This record gives sequence, C-alpha cells and structure tokens, in this order.
Amino acid sequence: MAEITTYSIDKQMLDGPALAKVCKNTLPEPNDQALLAKLEALAPGCPVQLARIGDEWYRLGGIIDMNGKRIANSLIEWTERTYIEGGKDLQTLIEHAQEQKLIATRQTGNTLHFAIQTGNKAQDFIQIDIDKTHEIADRWLVSGQHPPEDLEEFIDPLEPACIETFYIGTARYTYRRKTDVSVFMDEINKYHSIVHPAQRFLDDWNRSSAGHKAVFCDDWIIRPYQHTGRFGEQVINIEIVNTQQKNLPHMENIAGKKGTALHSLLTRFDRQAGYPFAWFFYMVKGKLVTPDCGVAVFQDVNGHFAYLPERDSAVLNDWMNEPYSV
Repeated sequence: MAEITTYSIDKQMLDGPALAKVCKNTLPEPNDQALLAKLEALAPGCPVQLARIGDEWYRLGGIIDMNGKRIANSLIEWTERTYIEGGKDLQTLIEHAQEQKLIATRQTGNTLHFAIQTGNKAQDFIQIDIDKTHEIADRWLVSGQHPPEDLEEFIDPLEPACIETFYIGTARYTYRRKTDVSVFMDEINKYHSIVHPAQRFLDDWNRSSAGHKAVFCDDWIIRPYQHTGRFGEQVINIEIVNTQQKNLPHMENIAGKKGTALHSLLTRFDRQAGYPFAWFFYMVKGKLVTPDCGVAVFQDVNGHFAYLPERDSAVLNDWMNEPYSV
C-alpha cells in the first residue's frame, strides 16, 4: 500500500451497552448526522462513515385504541395472552377486539450500516448495524368483513381492514449488532476446511491494485447471517455487500472484445468505480460484470496484451484456476 496508517481504538468504548445507550439517547433526524457524530466520539481518530442505508422493511408492531392509548407493545404477545385468558375461544377474542375498537400497528424502518476503519487491510473495520424505526397505525385489529378463522390469521390477516395510516410517537434508533470484521473472519475460517469465498475476496483485495489504492469499507461491507446446515445444525455465514450507487457501465456483452477495446472498457469501469481492478470484484460479486469478461482478460494478458499490473494478473490467474463468487 502506498501509505501505512495506524489507527488506535478502544474497542471497549464500542461495546454493546455503550452503543445501545447512544441509540436510546439520540433523536433520529433525516440525515443521521447526530448519530454519526456520537459514533465518531466513541472512536476518536478513526474514519467513521454511514456506509449503507438498507431497504425499507416492516414487521408487526403493537396495539393502540382509537384515542392512541397504548394497549400493548407486542401484538403477538397480547394476542396469545388474551386468547388464553379468554378460555382459548377465538370468537371471544374477536368480539373483544371489535368492542374496544383496537388498532394494530406496524414497525417500519431501515437498517443503517456504519463502518469504522481500524487499519489498512480490507478486513480492518468494525461494522455497526443500527435500526431506524417508526411505528405506524396500520389497520383495525379485526376486520368486520373478513374475520379471522384462526389465531395465525388474527395476528397477520390475509385481508386486513386498513385505515388511514398515521405515525405514533417519533422515530427511534435501536442497536442491532456490532461486527469486528477481522475477528469475525477468524471465527468463520475455523469452521471451513477450505478458504471461505468471502476470505478469498478480502485476500484478493489486499494483494491487488485495489487494496493499494482504495479503502475496502468505502465500497463494501458484510452481512453476517445464519442458516441451517444439512444435518440441522445452525451455521454462521457471511455475504459481501456492495454499498455504492455509482452509475457504472454494464459489462455483460463483450463478445468479440479484446486487446485495446477490452482494456478501454475495463479502464472506464474502474475510473467510474473509483479504484483500479474494480471490475474484478464486481465480477466475483456477480454484479454488472460477467465471468466471460474475466476469461477474455485472462486470454488477453496471457497473449499479446499485458495491460494488467503483475499483482492483478496473479489474482486473475488464481481465479481462473479456481473460480469463486460471493
């Protein structure tokens, strides 16, 4: 890398309780700058950025009455408890909800992904995921025209009786997760006999021109997730996620392109992405660049067109010998 930068960070200042307190004591605003400033205060001297705002999602909320009075924070908990208290009689539950004119709410929000750079390598960052949510009055708890036939439909009806929505209270931040990516990858690698694709992606970044010119978490973050293995075991895994919304060209139809023409396409892509060898990582991610492009470049640089730096040629050669994707 052109310049080695050392960051000093007290990771205890970024523990779960501290981050949960910051979220609780920060009033959300449209640009989230106040929250960003508080995270910067917890990691002085380290670059901190809001790397990505996730797509909007929603989930079941609670229950209020017509005057906006809070009846329950959890619709599911209230329904199951009231059902039991009423002798497990669904009709009794339905009549109670209708008589009280209860309203169901939903939580809508986005997950904010913050990245705190802690070193020069791709994996040297801490990712903090925080939910920004708002509660909205959504529907009558029970539809008069389409009453539920079972408890599951009571909780989440197929044909809800919608109302004109309105916000309940103010938005709020909720701490979800902190991931020290370097530590997390060490743990992931313990449970894989071969190199995990995400680790290869990070390693390839570090040894390529991209790793010498750009900061990984400026353009990429991770998504830890859990899935069930073939023997029923719970497996922790990871996905590499691109964070940029740049207007990049599509390199999906390169039939017949080689030499100077292909090199020009690669250069244009890298220039718009903001760092060299970007096309390779988008290809491995399966975004905008197809594997055919990698094959064509390999044939070029192993023929008469040596337009890739030696370090990037080595990465591409390894991918050709053992392709992978993330």
